[in-house]
Amino acid sequence: MIEAKISSTRIPYLHFGKGVPLVLIHGLGEVKEGWMHQFELAEGYELIIPDLRGHGDCNKTQGITINNFATDIIQLLKELNIESAHILGLSMGGAVAQEIYRQSPSICSSLILVSTFHYFPKKFKKFLFENRKAKFEAVTASGNQTEYLAKMALFSWNCDTLANFKQLFKPKHQIFLDSLESCLEVNNLTLLRKIQIPTLIIGGQYDSVLPVWIQACMHKQIPNSKFVIIRNTGHLAKLEAKEHFNHLLRSFLDQQASVG
Repeated sequence: MIEAKISSTRIPYLHFGKGVPLVLIHGLGEVKEGWMHQFELAEGYELIIPDLRGHGDCNKTQGITINNFATDIIQLLKELNIESAHILGLSMGGAVAQEIYRQSPSICSSLILVSTFHYFPKKFKKFLFENRKAKFEAVTASGNQTEYLAKMALFSWNCDTLANFKQLFKPKHQIFLDSLESCLEVNNLTLLRKIQIPTLIIGGQYDSVLPVWIQACMHKQIPNSKFVIIRNTGHLAKLEAKEHFNHLLRSFLDQQASVG
């Protein structure tokens, strides 16, 4: 059992492994332990895995924004005396990774953006928020929250994947809604073309939460980025195709080491 630590700014995080620093940023409603299938990467990398503000064990519930999520992680890295790290973000965590680059590009050795997004058109924001909010509140009231959201996020559906999903997805009602609203305010249309570091973009073939065409659009805008679609997966390739997912990460990170 890996024991969590608490930063000076009250952010819980896991910190273990040896090698080049790699930050793993979870998605909306998730917790740091949701990266359990990637813990094996500690064999070659120094892993820093935080709970985002308000998520998991973090009792810091004010200021739920993508901007503040990113600032918290930058401050954590500075506290750990880490000058640069590979930054991996899943879903909402991918938006946080982009914001980290905006705020402090020098701290980012590379970006790995998984099943994520960069922008939602203004005319769709209200509809998307109200629609997702209504569904989330309905399934929460019915007691079927986990099953409903698992069916939305996963392509494969069996007892094992559901059990794993329950371990990584533990939303707090108001934090979930505040975080969702913050996601819809993200606008990185001008940022993407300015990204000058190695970037790997990963999408899930059957992702119904953030369809793969969104990541394809990001790939077209980020210079020299690499884009990979993991077949037969939904929104959580890190869970449904963990061997393939981890192999992609290692290959990309090893390539950066050889270039460096």
